[in-house]
Amino acid sequence: MFTLAVIGVGNFDDKVLREICMGLKEIIQLRKCSVSASSISIQESYNSSRRQYHSTKLLTALEQFAKGTDADKVLGVTDVDLYVPTLNFVFGEAQCPGRVALISTHRLHPEYYGEVNPELYRKRVLKEAVHELGHTLGLGHCVNQACVMFFSNSIIDTDRKDYRLCANCLREI
Repeated sequence: MFTLAVIGVGNFDDKVLREICMGLKEIIQLRKCSVSASSISIQESYNSSRRQYHSTKLLTALEQFAKGTDADKVLGVTDVDLYVPTLNFVFGEAQCPGRVALISTHRLHPEYYGEVNPELYRKRVLKEAVHELGHTLGLGHCVNQACVMFFSNSIIDTDRKDYRLCANCLREI
C-alpha cells in the first residue's frame, strides 16, 4: 500500500482528477489518494513540428513537484497528446521503478475515435493509470494481453486488457 498524489498537468479538470482518485481506490490498495491544488506547466515540453508534448520532459517536471510532497507516488494527468521520440504517441510514461507517472487522456476519449461512451472513457483512464503506476513499482510490460501491464500500441489493446495485474506480475511485486 502506498500514498498517491494526483496532479493536473496543464489545465485539467479537478473533478476528473477526484474521479481518478476514487476509481484507483477501488482498483488498487492505496493508503491515501489526494488531488493536488497545484498544476504542472506544459509549455516547455511542446514540440511544434510534431504538435505534441514530450512526455519525458513532463515527467521531469513531475519529479520536481514530487520533491515537495510526502506522497509515495505522484500521478500526473493531462489531456494533451504525448510522445517519446521513438513512438508516434504514448498514452503515458513512468519511471520504472520510481516515484512519478504520467497519463494522457487525449487519445482515451471515445470521441477521438468517433464514439460517445463516458463509461468507456473512465475505464480507459483507470487502466492507463494502473499501468503507469505498475511501472513505478518496477513492473515492465507483460506478454499477457489481458494484463493491465500489457503494452498498449493502440486503443484496441487498452480496451482488451483488464484493470488488474496477471498472476505473474503480481508475483513480481
